Amino acid sequence: NGTDGRARSVGSSTSRCPRANMSRMHLTIRTDGGARGNPGPAGIGVVIEDEKGKVLEEHAKFLGVKTNNQAEYEAAILGLERAKHLKADSVKVYADSELLVKQASGVYKVKHENMKPLFARLKSLMLQIGHVKFEHVRREQNTHADELSNRAMDEGTESS
Repeated sequence: NGTDGRARSVGSSTSRCPRANMSRMHLTIRTDGGARGNPGPAGIGVVIEDEKGKVLEEHAKFLGVKTNNQAEYEAAILGLERAKHLKADSVKVYADSELLVKQASGVYKVKHENMKPLFARLKSLMLQIGHVKFEHVRREQNTHADELSNRAMDEGTESS
């Protein structure tokens, strides 16, 4: 869609911000989580890219037995934790989970009790980073994160 989030500065308040004279770090995070059986053996895949699309990090992690939605949240949380560690102040998260994207964006409420702690962790990281935008993408547009998620599930089920 052509927007990368950098053009959304907040008027004159930006100039008074101590970070305004420092270079801004914008990261793109691509996430995927899955569970075989739902709940079942679950894994996540996270790809972190710089502004030019260069992959800085990739993560494939087996989670044990989780639901699909829990895995999607865990992937986004890991991505935001890494972005915070890398000192990003602007992040765009691409995920193929419409539920995650709509809940993170405030369109849907989180109703399931087991999801509320994950949502709280996600929102806390979003506030700590500052500018975080979620965008829903189709699975075909998220193949790298999907491959990492499947690799994590494969390796996790082989070792058990």
